[in-house]
Amino acid sequence: MKHLFYGGVHPADKKALSAGLALKKIEEPKQVIIPMSQHIGASATPLVAVGDVVKKGQKIGDGEGLCVPVHASVSGKVVAVEPRRHPNGKMVTSIIIENDFQNTLDTTMIPHEEAASLSREEIIAIIREAGIVGMGGATFSTSVKAAVDAKIDTLIANACECEPYITADDTLLRTNAKQVISGIKLIAQAVKPDHMVLAIEDNKKEAIAELKKLLANEENIELRELPTRYPQGGERQLVQAVTGREIVPGQLPSTVGCMVFNVATCDAVYKAVCLGKPVTERIVTVTGEAVKNPGNFIVPTGTPMEEVIGAAGGLTEDVWKVISGGPMMGLAQPDICAPVIKGTNAILCLSTAQNGENPNQTCIRCGKCLTVCPTHLQPLYMNVYTKKKDVEALEQYHILDCIECGCCAYECPAKLPLVEQFRIGKQLVREGKKS
Repeated sequence: MKHLFYGGVHPADKKALSAGLALKKIEEPKQVIIPMSQHIGASATPLVAVGDVVKKGQKIGDGEGLCVPVHASVSGKVVAVEPRRHPNGKMVTSIIIENDFQNTLDTTMIPHEEAASLSREEIIAIIREAGIVGMGGATFSTSVKAAVDAKIDTLIANACECEPYITADDTLLRTNAKQVISGIKLIAQAVKPDHMVLAIEDNKKEAIAELKKLLANEENIELRELPTRYPQGGERQLVQAVTGREIVPGQLPSTVGCMVFNVATCDAVYKAVCLGKPVTERIVTVTGEAVKNPGNFIVPTGTPMEEVIGAAGGLTEDVWKVISGGPMMGLAQPDICAPVIKGTNAILCLSTAQNGENPNQTCIRCGKCLTVCPTHLQPLYMNVYTKKKDVEALEQYHILDCIECGCCAYECPAKLPLVEQFRIGKQLVREGKKS
């Protein structure tokens, strides 16, 4: 079969562990940890202090540029403003709120019953005030993306969810597809595309059946079923799969007339505009061979991962690794006290049987990594020059164009930790540019 984009792999999807199960809501945590960094760009500045009483949905952090607001996910008292562990492994300024379990709501944001009459500028302003980012994990400011001044002919709602194990978006579409479709239309009011496509991989049968019913009378939203292939959910790969247009590294989808928004982002836009709700919760897949009862859960942002795992029955005795995200692009956690944030679509718990680490990590120069890289890079040389800390060579091999999809590491017979190396290499290049 002809591939719709270059490179990519077919890992075992492992989605059956959590797919098709009822969506559950976890018990509210006694305390939430709200990091001021839940987006690409500078961290938000705290707007509250220790001792302040806050309401659920109240804006407690904000900033400028790519920064988006951060909101309280529970009502209660601020008991600390201090560095806490972030899912990225770093210590990040966070606001810790003791839950009073009163769910006292902030009413700053209001529902818009006549949403269809809102202007482009009004919708973008609401999206920003709600703190919406790319909910598929990218966490780029949705308002900044929607405000790009470019002619957009194709708006793509991304429901591919191509990474193994993760079924959060699939669950969203099975349970709340109407909201997603409404969110797509609202984004379209701001972006003004000629055509809308809801792209989904063909392994999500129940969601596809639901969408076919709901979109039967929608003239300008096309449901596009795509053959399953990782990393089809990446913006560049999805644009090419849907339109045939190839995006040059360094360019945005808007340069070829496209914009891509994750379906969970579309759902968040609906809630912000029509319900007056900022981002204070999200669906999280808790799965893997080392968690007792995998499933999908509605989780308040700021909930420690330990408590979310507890809602899924807890870890098994043979746990090997806990990852925030999926097995290809996720980040292994040094402990599980870090909180769920806006971009946390999964908590993956792997057992010792999934330990594929190779003690003899020697590159055999087989070239398999070159054939699967969707960005046409040369992982073999990027790995060599990262180890040598050769910043000039890393720039020549365009390491900053790496999307960290993990295809190279998946295909590598030596099981080299290539993505980990490339993150180090990218940091070397960025630091070199600053000096």
